[in-house]
Amino acid sequence: MKEEELDTHHKALKINLDKRWYGTLAEIGAGQEVVRWFFRVGGAAGTVAKSISAYDMVVSDAIYGGTERYVSRSRLQSMLDHEYELNVERLSDKRGDSTAFFAFADTVVARSFKGGNECHGWMGLKFQSRPRDEASQICIHVRMLDTEAALQQEALGVVGVNLLYGAFFLHHDPDKLVESLLDKLTVGRIEIDAIEFQGIEFRAVDNRLISLKLVQLGLSGAAMFGPRGEVLQPSDVLYKKAVMVERGSFRPPTHVNLDMLECALEKFQQDPAVKGKEVLPLYELTMRNLISEGNAVDRRDFLARADVLAACGVNVLISDYFEYYRLAAYLAWRTKERIGIVMGVPSLTELFEEKYYTQLPGGILESFGRLFKNDLKLYVYPLQRDASDFLTTVQNLEVAPELRKLYGYLADRGSFVELDNYNPEYLKFFSRDALKKIAAGDESWREMVPQAVADIIVQRGFFGYRA
Repeated sequence: MKEEELDTHHKALKINLDKRWYGTLAEIGAGQEVVRWFFRVGGAAGTVAKSISAYDMVVSDAIYGGTERYVSRSRLQSMLDHEYELNVERLSDKRGDSTAFFAFADTVVARSFKGGNECHGWMGLKFQSRPRDEASQICIHVRMLDTEAALQQEALGVVGVNLLYGAFFLHHDPDKLVESLLDKLTVGRIEIDAIEFQGIEFRAVDNRLISLKLVQLGLSGAAMFGPRGEVLQPSDVLYKKAVMVERGSFRPPTHVNLDMLECALEKFQQDPAVKGKEVLPLYELTMRNLISEGNAVDRRDFLARADVLAACGVNVLISDYFEYYRLAAYLAWRTKERIGIVMGVPSLTELFEEKYYTQLPGGILESFGRLFKNDLKLYVYPLQRDASDFLTTVQNLEVAPELRKLYGYLADRGSFVELDNYNPEYLKFFSRDALKKIAAGDESWREMVPQAVADIIVQRGFFGYRA
């Protein structure tokens, strides 16, 4: 039977009949939904050394140690480490030469009988790809989207089997492994918004590319990573934080990009609703910004942008939310604090082009209703193309005649915040001009970007740079 034809039943059976892997499945929160597949298909004695479910917090803490949050990445890691080490300690003398040990774990919160709770969890696998090998590891964060607990449990079991099967039989091809995670499921049932590969089997894997893959495949609408390339779970990072996000191509990031964010943060923190709150700045790359010719993503170009943004020291969000109101809804679902979006005058002008809202029954009015419903504000950076050009700001921006009253209404209600604290020396710098100069060997591009960005472009030959 071909791999693409395998359903969950046959995946579990193939694992059971393969004598290489043997280990523990530890599950907390929604029942033993993953291990149930291995018992159901038969031959589980060849795979399952132990199945455990420690629901009571006291019992769980006695086994895995104390924790502040039971559904968390840290709790998952303690489960994986504990169970994996027990297997190696107890079984390696007897069968270590012929067996690759593993520990699978998940800690989740499914739909409660009262309803209304967030249904999500962490799932992971720590395993040897061959006997006596060093351990490798895969961890994912899932959101369960079914409205009934039984359906959520079913979906959790399927994605768990897919993870085990992918780790055992597809670890040589991480892209294919990621693609297989929702086999026999749909994105309407399970969302995977964080995934991290670690260990000797995945030493060549860049987790930023894996995060990009999640969004590309539609497994998640967004993914996030930090300045050191570490995978971040968006809900954890955004929780209870005020957020300021800047969207751009960042090819490369110029002094203007940094000045926009700094100026917006200064104004944002003066807002009475933000004072005293933790503020999270974000750079956002949309999939539309990353797609090149042929509707494909240039991975080298993406990593170049990721590396130069890392040099700026800010978390990066990759999203499939081209429309700003969709980005706003995504952020508002994960934090109840104030949200701000910083943009330049050209982006604000584009926001008033009705062609982007034909798919909405209420058109542009509906889009603005969604965008501004949680007191979100747009922080607008001025535009001056050269010294002879006039300065365009929120005050004098021209929109289509039929939209002027709408623009005036939004301006009067305070939806736009004019960034008058900008550095006038930076207004002349545009990413597209810097990119052309880099490709042409014109060294004046260096004055357009921060020193840390220039250094990394030179060191790694990004964006067509030649010494």
